[in-house]
Amino acid sequence: MEISVYNIKGEDTGRKVVLKEGVFGIEPNDHVIYLDVKQYRANKRQGTAKSKERSEVTGSTRKLGRQKGGGGARHGDIKSPVMGGSRVFGPKPRDYSFKLNKKEKILARRSALSYKVREDAITVVEDFSFEAPKTKEFLALTKNLNVAGKKLLVVLPENNDNIFLSARNVQKTNVTTVSELNTYKVLDANHLVVLESSVSALNNF
Repeated sequence: MEISVYNIKGEDTGRKVVLKEGVFGIEPNDHVIYLDVKQYRANKRQGTAKSKERSEVTGSTRKLGRQKGGGGARHGDIKSPVMGGSRVFGPKPRDYSFKLNKKEKILARRSALSYKVREDAITVVEDFSFEAPKTKEFLALTKNLNVAGKKLLVVLPENNDNIFLSARNVQKTNVTTVSELNTYKVLDANHLVVLESSVSALNNF
């Protein structure tokens, strides 16, 4: 499939780039998207939650009352969870990450990109850069492309500090490179602004 290339003024350059059908035109697989997003978020978890169990709570081990004949339930020491001294089966530090096959991750990324094409949520812009970090220039760019106010993901072929710094203070805007692009970032954005030289790399996803 072909898609038009625009300049930073929002004008159609008359050129078109080809989006590979095998990457941008597949039938999306919702299950692998779920797995990839789940893995991404699981890897972000610190896994440091911890609560004290019965053996870790400070307190006397004296039995509070006789076993029978007290007119109520039997009790052990004051550290019992029933008495509010500790927590039963509380969280412990753990690693939440899990394995996901490489082919599944590739399929998930392609499925996410295919969804964006279906939603007409991808704009290809000819390569550009700023002479210095200027938030005003970046906001003008989004306005020219009719994507101002949307949750944006700008995909660069490689790191560009001036573009990154220009977009850093813009709400609902994220800048990434092709090598760092993942399923979560694609789905988290409402619209993708892709630089022209990034398309060839995305076609090899």
